Amino acid sequence: MRFIRTTQIEAPASRVFAFHEEKDALQRLTPPWQKTEIVKPPTSLAVGTRVVLRTRVGPVWQVLEAEHVEYEPGRMFADRLVRGPFKSWLHRHIVTPIDEARCTLTDDVEYELPLGALGRVFGAPIAQRQLERLFEYRHHVTKQACEREGS
Repeated sequence: MRFIRTTQIEAPASRVFAFHEEKDALQRLTPPWQKTEIVKPPTSLAVGTRVVLRTRVGPVWQVLEAEHVEYEPGRMFADRLVRGPFKSWLHRHIVTPIDEARCTLTDDVEYELPLGALGRVFGAPIAQRQLERLFEYRHHVTKQACEREGS
């Protein structure tokens, strides 16, 4: 399965990418309704960096561990789920310049739900809604922070 969200931001690509490199970026991008504890925050976006979260999935707390697997400074980084509720998860964060003052932010997630066909039939609509809500929030926070810095 695949989820893609793209937002135009009225800020230079370098500023938007730098926002993701800030030490508190993950905390700022975690929605207030999501019960999540950052156990091990990222130390950088470089390949090999690991992130560990504890999050509530329904009534159960689960550990999510992700590893950064791709990194193009100023343009893109990707993380892959090592441990968590998805059978697989590869998330690319892509910043593409439009011109010197504007860019697009794209979150491109390739994922597979657990439980095979059952997961796809019953879990896909739920996962889609949750991803829409999560990335709508993340893009809003990023857009507000980056556009405000330029004012």
